[in-house]
Amino acid sequence: MDTPNPTHQPTPSHQPNPTHQPPHSPHPDPSPQPNPHPDLTATATHAVAGQLIEQSLGHLYSAALRTAALLHLADHLAAGPRTAAELAQLTGTDTAFLRRCLRYLAGRAVFSEDGNGAFHLTPAAQFLRTGVPGSLRDAVLMLTDDIFVRSSSALDETVRTGAPAFPKVFGAPFFEYLKDHSASRALFDTGMAAFSEPVDELVAGAYPFPAEGTVVDVGGGRGGLLRHVLLRHPGLTGVLFDQEPALRDHVLDTADLTGRWRTEPGDFFTAVPEGGEVYLLKHVLHDWADEAAARILRSCRRGLAPGGKVLVIDSVPAPGNAPHPGRALDVAMMTIVTGRERGPKELDELFARTGLRRTRILPTPTFASIVEAAAAPD
Repeated sequence: MDTPNPTHQPTPSHQPNPTHQPPHSPHPDPSPQPNPHPDLTATATHAVAGQLIEQSLGHLYSAALRTAALLHLADHLAAGPRTAAELAQLTGTDTAFLRRCLRYLAGRAVFSEDGNGAFHLTPAAQFLRTGVPGSLRDAVLMLTDDIFVRSSSALDETVRTGAPAFPKVFGAPFFEYLKDHSASRALFDTGMAAFSEPVDELVAGAYPFPAEGTVVDVGGGRGGLLRHVLLRHPGLTGVLFDQEPALRDHVLDTADLTGRWRTEPGDFFTAVPEGGEVYLLKHVLHDWADEAAARILRSCRRGLAPGGKVLVIDSVPAPGNAPHPGRALDVAMMTIVTGRERGPKELDELFARTGLRRTRILPTPTFASIVEAAAAPD
């Protein structure tokens, strides 16, 4: 935002000038009289103040969601409503304390309480169930784990230094830490799979994939997106490319995909499998700072078949003040890793450095968008 130039925009007077306005003038000075101390006790401000206090306790909402996920409360309610006492007996918890937690979540539309004191599933609570398509339970457990919570509690340090807090809190950069901590790695892999599952099918249906050719899922983890793409397009074959630990539990080995896929371990900073018509980068670029992200894109550009496309699938924040999940994700990213959620301008700058050009952005019904890029003309 441009700052007004004081040489061209006079500052209004704060006090009446006696040389220009005689005393007891019937015409008061029309210049504004700013009040440096607004009355924050006025009734109209109370609702806003209450919201601010509740938002300051947002960490308790995360803790309550985690508690509900750990106790499988949504699973216990899948067959019908239950009272807090019934749920406490099933989960081995204290009835009074569990009821208080449930009422707090009901106030956020996660569960609802009826007039008889029984709690019901809501649309949001359905996502906390296990074993159902689109379940986010594992994602909630990942996002509310110490690896995220302790890093976000040092957000002030991140903002001061311009560097993620995670290495300082845990003693190593995020992905190096995961290599040495198998439980955290497993949590991250299952959490990301759950985080991605609601996106995978919708992204696979939102993009016009070619009828034939090879799709390379770069950093594709367990291959959920590649699986949905191959199921929708029987003329395509696929390569799931990631580090060895991520490939061990892939989801491609099913009868309906026999002979149409392979896995390949490797380092996307160095090279990716060559000859693909489409390269998928879902939730990959946002993990890395610009130089590292550019190296990944260069690898894809070198492997790209003539006329091929690179698809960056990430949250793409839009200008303005409207709430969007990508804004929270962006802040989370900066406490954990060196990456960020990039808008069109930032992505265009990356593409220009890597021999690519953006051709279009396709929205999806999820928080993620599909940013398509092709080889830039020589």
